[in-house]
Amino acid sequence: MKTDRKDRIRRAKAARNSHKPRRLPEQTAPNAPEGPRTPFHPGADLPILLETPRFLILDKPTGLAVHPGPSTQDSVETRLLPHPRGGPWLAHRLDTDTSGCLLVARRKTALIEAQAAFQQRQVRKLYWAVVVGNLSQDSGEIDAPLLRKSGPSGWRMVVDAKGDEARTRWRVLGRGKNLCWVELELLTGRTHQARIHCAELGTPILGDAVYGASAGSFLPGLHLLARSLELNLSSDTLAAEASPPDFMAETLRRMGCEGAAQS
Repeated sequence: MKTDRKDRIRRAKAARNSHKPRRLPEQTAPNAPEGPRTPFHPGADLPILLETPRFLILDKPTGLAVHPGPSTQDSVETRLLPHPRGGPWLAHRLDTDTSGCLLVARRKTALIEAQAAFQQRQVRKLYWAVVVGNLSQDSGEIDAPLLRKSGPSGWRMVVDAKGDEARTRWRVLGRGKNLCWVELELLTGRTHQARIHCAELGTPILGDAVYGASAGSFLPGLHLLARSLELNLSSDTLAAEASPPDFMAETLRRMGCEGAAQS
């Protein structure tokens, strides 16, 4: 009797299992290509001007800080996806209100190489600015050392003989009514260098409320663009150009500089 009962149970289980769908093993094409990989957290993308296995050159928008701070966590640094082996790292920095070319190293060796290039002044950095006033010459060079000073309202950079060497080569690209469109080549890389040197020439950058008079509420931002970046490294030759932000392009159009606005 016990044997017959066991046989009935086995037959019943076999009947139930025969109606269950068989689970097939997952199959993947051996050479299926991977989808595109982004260096940013989801929904936090930034425009990429140049991408190599070791570097990125980003088009940083105006108003975005490169590092997080006490007032905001949104920054270029926090938008980048971390790599399991460390990085990526910002190879230099731009002011929050400055837009344009920003170099990011994706490997530690790349960071060290890029930092050495900046320190040895093997990097060519060109900026575009719209300044208030009329420059009497079409080109020139300013050598005005810069020193950081702190006060009750915070810190700022000032021209001071005790400061660090700071040199900027400039040339006028276009002129408008009490405005000049200038190209600035930063021969050194001091904090706020372009802004202070333009102000020192008597032509502060349009929209700069710190080192020059703000030009009015109708102007939404600082008219300063990190236009191009060029590095000739032993491993890579990097070069990229950024276009003016919309508000700066509109000012250039009003000045009659149509070609610049379309760059």
